[in-house]
Amino acid sequence: MKRPIQILFIFFLLMSSFIGYSATTELEILRKKVIAELMLPEVNEQRARELMSSIRPDGTWPDIDYVDVSNTGFQHSKHLGNMVELSRAFKKKGSELKGNKHLKAVIYSALDYWLANDFICQNWWHNQIGTPNALVTVLLIMDTDLTKEQIAKTLPMIGRAHLTASGARPSGDRIKIAGILAKTLLFNRDEPQFNEVIRVIEGEIKFNTGQRGMQHDYSFHHREDRVNNTLSYGLGYADAFAEWAAFVAGTKYQFSEKPLQQLTDYYLDGICKQMVFGKYEDTGAMNRDITREGAQKAFGTKSLERLLSATDYRKNELEEIIRIRKGETIPNSSFSTFFWQTEHFTFQRPKYFTSVRMHSTRNDNMEVPYNGEGLMNHHRGDGTNYISLTGDEYADLAPVCDWQKIPGTTILQKPELPSENEIQKKGLTDFVGAVTDGKYGAVGYDFKSPHDPVAAKKAWFFFDDEYVCLGAGISSRSKFPVGTTLNQCLLRGDVVLMSDNQKSIVAKGERQADQVNWVLHNGIGYIFPEKQKVNLSNQAQTGSWFKVNRQSDSPKDEITKEVFKLWLDHGAQPSNAKYEYMVVPATTEQELVKSGMQIKILTNSPEIQAVKHSGLNICQAVFYTSGEIQVTDNLKIGMDSPGVVMVKTNGSAVKQISVADPSRKLGRIHLTVTQKIEKRGNHFRSFWNESKGVSEIAIDLPQTVYAGKSVILEL
Repeated sequence: MKRPIQILFIFFLLMSSFIGYSATTELEILRKKVIAELMLPEVNEQRARELMSSIRPDGTWPDIDYVDVSNTGFQHSKHLGNMVELSRAFKKKGSELKGNKHLKAVIYSALDYWLANDFICQNWWHNQIGTPNALVTVLLIMDTDLTKEQIAKTLPMIGRAHLTASGARPSGDRIKIAGILAKTLLFNRDEPQFNEVIRVIEGEIKFNTGQRGMQHDYSFHHREDRVNNTLSYGLGYADAFAEWAAFVAGTKYQFSEKPLQQLTDYYLDGICKQMVFGKYEDTGAMNRDITREGAQKAFGTKSLERLLSATDYRKNELEEIIRIRKGETIPNSSFSTFFWQTEHFTFQRPKYFTSVRMHSTRNDNMEVPYNGEGLMNHHRGDGTNYISLTGDEYADLAPVCDWQKIPGTTILQKPELPSENEIQKKGLTDFVGAVTDGKYGAVGYDFKSPHDPVAAKKAWFFFDDEYVCLGAGISSRSKFPVGTTLNQCLLRGDVVLMSDNQKSIVAKGERQADQVNWVLHNGIGYIFPEKQKVNLSNQAQTGSWFKVNRQSDSPKDEITKEVFKLWLDHGAQPSNAKYEYMVVPATTEQELVKSGMQIKILTNSPEIQAVKHSGLNICQAVFYTSGEIQVTDNLKIGMDSPGVVMVKTNGSAVKQISVADPSRKLGRIHLTVTQKIEKRGNHFRSFWNESKGVSEIAIDLPQTVYAGKSVILEL
């Protein structure tokens, strides 16, 4: 009996050894994959030689300030970047400097200087993410070409990236820190802990509505202020997950399908729908990053390709965005999306993209100007409406921008902006929202400025070839004038003005024009249903990056750019001012003359703002209080509470109704329609009231994390 037991023991011993060997082998394969990824960038040999020749005997470079460790300074990150660049030149196949002894000595000198000083920044991000990420990159690339002593001293500094670190909160930073830790464990060949960290990364892909992280509408909040961070921290969150999804695909560590699908949904329905054609960052979604030079460039394809290597889910859509970003195809998608958790609306057609950014009592108006960035962002959440045909209309405009003339906003024109410490404010209004059926939509904003004594009812109505902008009840108690800005962007080409039916090409300068029918600039037309007095500027504006971004490396030299501005002046202390204009993107002068023929503004008052498009058979209305509107001779729509509604008709028959509650206070919304509709559905019921001659429709509204989302009734 002993022999079978011995055989069984040997079998289990062999199996354990095999399993251990298998795990070690897979870990080594992953390690090589990660290193190969780190080695992908091309080596700039000329730059490497310059760094080799300019390094000083103590291991420092003369163009770096090694004293300033403040939030706005810390040029030490350049030192780390130099080490990564030189390490790549030393190890990359085909590099003329591969294995160069002098280069190795330079790397040693630079690393030893860092190890001797262990620089700590006042900004925690550098200490827990930036520095550890650079150092673990050097370790993985150099590997056995470093001394044991150097490795031993470097690992504790990298170790500041750990899962209980202060920055490892559930958000984009936690997943980045976990990724750095995973690379460290690969370097140490620690299989058990590596597996645990991979499971942590996988577990971070989840909804965390109301807190830091991904929201149920596929927007992203990095902080408890609930400011939109989808294209900043939320993009880093997606990129970090996609990186590891690609690394572990096809191994025992691979992610399960559920988080892969959720991340893909977030990327396509959150990130890409806050981009111009899925390629350029929506300027309206930017925060302090709008004041970083070069921030508004086209996005690459790496994260999309990584997702495709890990899952086939929504493969065609991912591939379409890749082709768009590579310039292999032109955009052809149309959508209307409202991120109700973030109060951000985006609208795209094949030839243009636009958005509306708002804030409320639920969401703060704007990000704090952390680290001296975004110093003029006071009004960029006040109903911002950027419009883009190409994606670069606002690129690097920040240094010369007039920050009290933000596209779409109604702002008090003060002598100067308040302190940068006064940028972030709590919102003062509940009624902020939109209705959408996925293709068309309307936005309503009971605007109350958190900075100034200014209030207005602002609404936007979006169709295919144009959208309508209405303002009513504009009031202010200040002695300074109030202005509504239609656009402020880079000046490109002529500005054509139709004033009192006389067309002219506007000379450079700033002027006020009366009796204006329309204005055309860079393929975007602005039509006034009633002739309007407008202010127009098409001239050079001057400023500096350091004025808007106080980082130590921000250029202080004055720069000049030519800028187009178009705005309306409501005067000082308006009590019930209004505006009405229509934006026609991707148009020509000949087309603009014919635009808007099918659009009718039904009402523009502080109580109701409503527009009808007879060609599309769509009526959209924002009710700030109960009331009713006459849509056609035979159709009247009423609402017994505030809300937003969109009605589509087929001839005289109502075929679809979409509603939303911007206030998020109602459990049910009640409509009346002067058409006989007797129908029930999962979320509504309609009853024909013979005596009143109306259908009374009761619609259940989404609650909890879905409050503010639209409900669509197919009739």
